[in-house]
Amino acid sequence: MTTITDNIERLSDRILRFERQYGRSAGSVKLLAVSKRHPVESIIAANEAGIQDFGENYLQEALNKIQHLSSMHVNWHFIGPIQSNKTKAIAENFQWVHSIDRLKIAQRLSDQREPSGPKLNICVQIKLSTEANKSGVELGEAEALCDSVEALPNLQLRGLMAIPAALPDLESQRRTFRVLAQEYSRLKPRYAQFDTLSTGMSNDFEAAVAEGSTLIRIGTTIFGPRN
Repeated sequence: MTTITDNIERLSDRILRFERQYGRSAGSVKLLAVSKRHPVESIIAANEAGIQDFGENYLQEALNKIQHLSSMHVNWHFIGPIQSNKTKAIAENFQWVHSIDRLKIAQRLSDQREPSGPKLNICVQIKLSTEANKSGVELGEAEALCDSVEALPNLQLRGLMAIPAALPDLESQRRTFRVLAQEYSRLKPRYAQFDTLSTGMSNDFEAAVAEGSTLIRIGTTIFGPRN
């Protein structure tokens, strides 16, 4: 029977192979395990297999897991859309937020983050498709939002994130990711700790690695189908 440990080993081998294939440095692509809709036992298994970063989309589910797993030394990433009434709990319980597409939300997170603790790491989410249900700031507005986030006292701007529409083949996926990679490269010199390009999921992470992703968000390939 295939285990989470087996899945992570195979996935790690594939990431290393893609890094070599596309001229990336070994270890330049970090793995974020998307644990939404998966039980705490699966998170524990992934952690024991070496995973330290976990992504959650749904706040109440995530808070339950964070409380239950409080003794584990892991980084929690919020990767879903954020409503204004959820910012306080996110600011207090997460180390990363990948889904900032409005200054109002960023301001609330900064105001509600404990100033004496570490800053909250932020990725600005870019909209790369025309689908109405896709979140993100338009590409032409990314720089202005990044400037605003960088100026907030309790946040640390770390990079860009995107969730492109599903595309059927590697080349079309790469073309979409390339647009984001070009914007990331253009903005990187502007900000002190801008080092994260959060793109790529189970069905397109090869293309993301090929186009410079530094962090891929993988759920099904690690944990199997969601409940």
